[in-house]
Amino acid sequence: METARPTFAEAFRFWVKLGCISFGGPAGQIAIMHAELVEKRRWVGEERFLHALNYCMLLPGPEAQQLAIYLGWLLHRTWGGIVAGAFFVLPSAVLLWGLSWLYVSFGAQAWMVGVFGGLKPAVLAIVGAAALRIGGKVLKNPAMWALAVSAFAAIYFLNAQFPFIVLGAGVLGWLGGKWRPAMFAVLKGHAGKMTDVECGMTNVSTVRPTVGRALRVCVLCLVIWWTPVLLAGWWLGWTHAVPQEGLFFSKAAMVTFGGAYAVLPYVSQQAVATGWLGAPQMLDGLGLAETTPGPLIMVLQFVGFLGGWNFPGPLPPLLAATLGAAITTWTTFVPCFLWIFLGAPHIERLRENRALTAALSAITAAVVGVIFNLALWFGVAVLFPKGGPVNWFGIVLAVAAFIGMQRWKWGVIPVVLASGALGALKMWLGW
Repeated sequence: METARPTFAEAFRFWVKLGCISFGGPAGQIAIMHAELVEKRRWVGEERFLHALNYCMLLPGPEAQQLAIYLGWLLHRTWGGIVAGAFFVLPSAVLLWGLSWLYVSFGAQAWMVGVFGGLKPAVLAIVGAAALRIGGKVLKNPAMWALAVSAFAAIYFLNAQFPFIVLGAGVLGWLGGKWRPAMFAVLKGHAGKMTDVECGMTNVSTVRPTVGRALRVCVLCLVIWWTPVLLAGWWLGWTHAVPQEGLFFSKAAMVTFGGAYAVLPYVSQQAVATGWLGAPQMLDGLGLAETTPGPLIMVLQFVGFLGGWNFPGPLPPLLAATLGAAITTWTTFVPCFLWIFLGAPHIERLRENRALTAALSAITAAVVGVIFNLALWFGVAVLFPKGGPVNWFGIVLAVAAFIGMQRWKWGVIPVVLASGALGALKMWLGW
């Protein structure tokens, strides 16, 4: 059965919906996009989706938002990428601004604690299900399994850095693709899925990756990126918290590889040392970010909000906090458009390169190991907290959510909403 290429209006509605339902962190968000775009709507081919995903895994910043930009660009070129990337973030930004205002105005409420207690086991189940889902696409032989296990061991036992794991896997995959291509180049489309030609996506092949295009993309994106930062510094002075946040998070956007859980230690240390917020507040912000859709790295907006609130200078605290949140979100996510619009045409030209396909297959296998490490780390922290009793409620909830998603195909949103409600009910009953 053929499905026509979506119109821009159809895709626009989907990207708005995705921004409102993309719970579960990067693994959950990637799983949602795969289920919706590849399996259900069949707008994107399996191989092309995984090819784009692996490129985004190599970039600094939130890989799930970058994947949305890439897929939007595949479907409707530049405006498709802009809409996909913008609406991936906007609902979360608005909700987190409201939660941040409630937090500074009224403090952490008991109902929030209860909701967080239900959400965390649900997120654990979502991450575990996504790891199995992605792993099923690539762990097809002993070599891929060995890469996944090695990546898990490297990050869990040796505390290896994520970029080095990706680089090592890519090199091994590149060499393996030359020596044993049948074993390493495993990213293939599935029978019965629509091809990219059937999806009507051949239009991106006309985008030539020329030097002139690269210069235009760089100049335009850099102007858009830095104009608010320069205006804030000119208006408030460079010692004010708002332009300082713009500078800091612009730097973070260029050096923080490995997703939200890799960037959080770096940002936490710097933000706490600067005095924008305290360590307990950073943990509260992470909990707030977990209650909203969009990337988990949205917690940086909470940091920017509190930095402006605590150091407003001549501005009213709420205005300074809002500006701090806005410039933090801007400098965190706008660079993602530069990385995708600049690199995607080159990556598309290399899709038929067998050695590159093998390298990206190896990276995907390594990423599966890293995601399982995240699930284990998060599970220990949530279910077996240090200095506290075993979280039996969380264990039961996580297991039930995981089984429901695997066996009965429960959706992410019902799982998240029901888990949050059960957590609040548990707190209200005093269990």
